[in-house]
Amino acid sequence: MPASPAGQLRSIAIGVTDLDAAERFYNDTWRLETVAKTEDAVYLRGAGPFHHILALHRSVRPDVRHVTFSVATRADLDAIAARTPAAGGRLLSEPAAVDEPGGGTAVTIADPQGRILRFVHGDERHDARSHADAPSRITHVVFNSADVAAAQRFYEEALGFRLSDRTKIMAFMRCNSDHHSIALADSNADTLNHIAFVMPDLDAVMRGAGRMRDAGWPIEWGVGRHGPGNNVFAYFVGPDDFVIEYTADVLQVDDAYKVGGPSDWQWPPGRFDQWGVSQPPSERIKQAQKTIRFIEQ
Repeated sequence: MPASPAGQLRSIAIGVTDLDAAERFYNDTWRLETVAKTEDAVYLRGAGPFHHILALHRSVRPDVRHVTFSVATRADLDAIAARTPAAGGRLLSEPAAVDEPGGGTAVTIADPQGRILRFVHGDERHDARSHADAPSRITHVVFNSADVAAAQRFYEEALGFRLSDRTKIMAFMRCNSDHHSIALADSNADTLNHIAFVMPDLDAVMRGAGRMRDAGWPIEWGVGRHGPGNNVFAYFVGPDDFVIEYTADVLQVDDAYKVGGPSDWQWPPGRFDQWGVSQPPSERIKQAQKTIRFIEQ
């Protein structure tokens, strides 16, 4: 596929109401590692090379501050800045130095529905580390959208995303070889649906699910295997009711991939994944998937 200027999903910054407790959870149970701290923020890395993949910010209510992508060149930043207004988004900041751990140069935009996206080049990297039970990176985020068609057009026109699959309820969008980095879910509100962290393999997902249950965090959906993306999944409702997913085996695609439609992704009655073993999503997760909003800017 033609290169998207968006590059690769790097990190998400979220507001949490108990910063110390959230850090303990993401360190001890979710298996991320703190790499930097300020008075009001904690930055956590995975096993991959990105400086951090999750930033926790002290907040009076849960929220999403921004989603960050790592781009290949400075020219990609300029292209995004130029294309965003014409596609219906807002340019919040021209390319400028990033004033937080990890550094780099970034452009910040808001999509037509108010989600804040940041694109960074030249940020710090770590040597990747081998860890059988730690997420390496965030593989996708899912946004609820009151107008999926409008959001899809923006991601295509401004950021070079392409549609991988469209189910009855969701559009799966890619900007590299991952089947999707963003998915847009039909909804009545523009909120965060969930964050997916990729694990080394199925066994790591299963061990992670067991570790979560041992720590008092029940599986809210899964374990199973999705249709679009073919990825294994286990979903949880974490601190402040953020919905988080352990996943593995994310499908890699290229230009030869045939875009699927709703008729291609239907399960028999009573089935909620490819395998037919997963229970349906819990009522708790269905409510949590609707509530977390982006900050306004």
